[in-house]
Amino acid sequence: MTKTITRLFDSYADATNAVNELERLGVPHDHLSIMANSRDHTDRDGTTGIDDVNDDGDVTRGASTGALLGGAGGLLAGLGLLAIPGLGPIVAAGWLASTAVGAGIGAAGGAATGGVVGALKEAGHTDEEANVYSEGVRRGGTLVSARVDDALAADAEAVLERNKSVEATTRGAAYRQSGWNSFDDTAPAYTDDDVAAERARYGNTSSL
Repeated sequence: MTKTITRLFDSYADATNAVNELERLGVPHDHLSIMANSRDHTDRDGTTGIDDVNDDGDVTRGASTGALLGGAGGLLAGLGLLAIPGLGPIVAAGWLASTAVGAGIGAAGGAATGGVVGALKEAGHTDEEANVYSEGVRRGGTLVSARVDDALAADAEAVLERNKSVEATTRGAAYRQSGWNSFDDTAPAYTDDDVAAERARYGNTSSL
């Protein structure tokens, strides 16, 4: 039997470290997924990595960003740029993004027709978890999800924990202190300033 384990990361670097560790643990690439808010991403020469996203957060043409984000191989090499309602521009790879948009993204981007809350619930997460994790990406976080055999579940959870992941219960309580109730896919995407403020709130000011 398999179990789906998902965690939110405030730092993209921590999330990619977790993905690399999960791959070394033996989790197949097609059982892994990553979604990262790309609002403030800059590539290695200092220019924006989201040229294909307009001011409304819509993807205007396909883009492959795996190499740009430093993914030399494995899951991270397949990162693609797309927009999901309520999230704005994100970079993503793997089955969760494919489920959210209704098709595999690979190197092709486009405005998503599905939703990340539904994708997470379809994967077995509760309504609470799905809403909190979706909101976390909207606010600048990175989501890592893995489908693992029961025999690897404990080790996979340990990988996510030691790379500074955040559980839905903890972050949901923090969101509700400011009046948040649930993820709203019709709400405007966070701006660069919004993302920066949110990351500062949780002690992470680094970009992608």
